[in-house]
Amino acid sequence: MSISLKDKIVFITGASSGIGAACAKQFAALGAKLVLCARREDRLETLVKSLGVPAHVFKLDVTDRKAVERAVAALPDGFRAIDILVNNAGLSRGLSKFQEGDVDDWEAMINANIKGLLYVTRAVMPGMIERQRGHIINMGSVAGHYAYQNGAIYCLTKAAVKSLTESLKQDLFGTPVRVTSIDPGLVETEFSVVRFGGDVERAKKVYEGITPMTADDVAETIVFCATRPAHVNINFVMMMAVAQCTPTTVFRQPIAGVQ
Repeated sequence: MSISLKDKIVFITGASSGIGAACAKQFAALGAKLVLCARREDRLETLVKSLGVPAHVFKLDVTDRKAVERAVAALPDGFRAIDILVNNAGLSRGLSKFQEGDVDDWEAMINANIKGLLYVTRAVMPGMIERQRGHIINMGSVAGHYAYQNGAIYCLTKAAVKSLTESLKQDLFGTPVRVTSIDPGLVETEFSVVRFGGDVERAKKVYEGITPMTADDVAETIVFCATRPAHVNINFVMMMAVAQCTPTTVFRQPIAGVQ
């Protein structure tokens, strides 16, 4: 029997758009209370108005360790006892050979995808252990399983997420706190626009000729993992569009039965 999310407190980072926003909508539809953060607070405010559930929103750069610690410590009554953490904040920058890569892009990916996830998890996890309940859901990627050309640093960061998830599961051994990594392939969000520095036309070509996954597809999977019976832990889920079989192997022609 699935777990009810009614009045559960769900903390989602990077919730202003894409998979984070889709998660907020789907958890809200099941009656959860939300803690939402992102760098674009105006988008969060707009999102919350459409959800109809209790929510606490705030601007946060997860790469700022002190800011993360302050934000979690300052959560208001009714939002402190986080039941589910969705570590969604992250990004990709650039697509070039290692020897030609922009070191500032490397720093941005390492800071957001690794350090930001570490800071938020470190701030939230002790409370879950103390309360003897909780679920940490990390946003990984197929890039953490398959390294690909011109993506060395992004692949490195997502391999780190995979490794961290496995380590957390072991560090939580003997507790009821669950840990999951969701590892998607091509999902049409702002991801590629960010990777290519705002070049919308180049971003569109990433999804050209295929039916990619949507943010809702990934959010549905996250909610599925979060609602499994308390004795079940989904360690990781790798999911791709039917037209994709590795990060860079994509069938760009119509496939019968796929819309």
